[in-house]
Amino acid sequence: MDLNKQFIKTKRPCADGFRWFLKHHQEGADYQPLLDALVRAGRAGDACWLLEQFGPSDAVLEVDAIDAEAIVFAGSLLVRDGIEVDTVLVAGGSIRAGAGIRTGHKLSSGGEIRAGGAIRCGGDLTAGGHVGAQWNIAVAGALRAAGNVRAGWDIACDGAADIDGDCIAGHGIILGAEARCGHGLRAGEDLGGAAAIRAGHGIEAGGDIACGDHLEARWGIRAVGDMRAAGAIRAGESLQARRIEAGEGYGVYAGLAVREDTWAACAQVRALGRPARLFSGHWEAP
Repeated sequence: MDLNKQFIKTKRPCADGFRWFLKHHQEGADYQPLLDALVRAGRAGDACWLLEQFGPSDAVLEVDAIDAEAIVFAGSLLVRDGIEVDTVLVAGGSIRAGAGIRTGHKLSSGGEIRAGGAIRCGGDLTAGGHVGAQWNIAVAGALRAAGNVRAGWDIACDGAADIDGDCIAGHGIILGAEARCGHGLRAGEDLGGAAAIRAGHGIEAGGDIACGDHLEARWGIRAVGDMRAAGAIRAGESLQARRIEAGEGYGVYAGLAVREDTWAACAQVRALGRPARLFSGHWEAP
């Protein structure tokens, strides 16, 4: 793709970025070489803007490893070993690494992001597909994925999490802000959230569930340990935990997505003791 000044001007670039383009590429430039030139000039933000305007390419870059200050690539990255990037790593297509992926700031892909080791992102992580790591996933900013998010070990996200598919960790999940999961949310050990946690399917934890606001699932919620929320606990179907406790002044609700005459089968509330302020669902003493 040949990008000339008239073509770029139609996208309304910032004045400083357009002056840089006119100074260094008055006659125009090919797409990826222009992205590379911007990154080399310390203008990774302008390179990201350019990629947003003109979209991904079909190019595939296959290398043994990546160790760079910043990477903005219009196509897909296929890396046989690991990726180490000090600032931003952005690809229009997918990012796949045989080992770990680490970025100091932004990590973004128009497709999936997969790592044979851990994924460590010092800023926001955005993926147009699935995100998968054999080890941990640690995100210092917000996490946005159009597919599933899966980690063999732990998942930790300090910012808001917005996941269209499943969110599954072999060990624990820690969510530092409001979290939405379009499908199921499952932790092999503890599940903790500093704010509201909402799932379009079910929520399951092999340990405790602790939520700093409302805890909601369209299906059921189950914890091997305790289930506590600072707000309300709402489930479309059943609730099960050692202890179930909503926040002061809030209630516990099961069976919100099923008929009341089916509560005995589909909206059971199981715990060592009856939850305080249980407003819906079928309770039977153990």
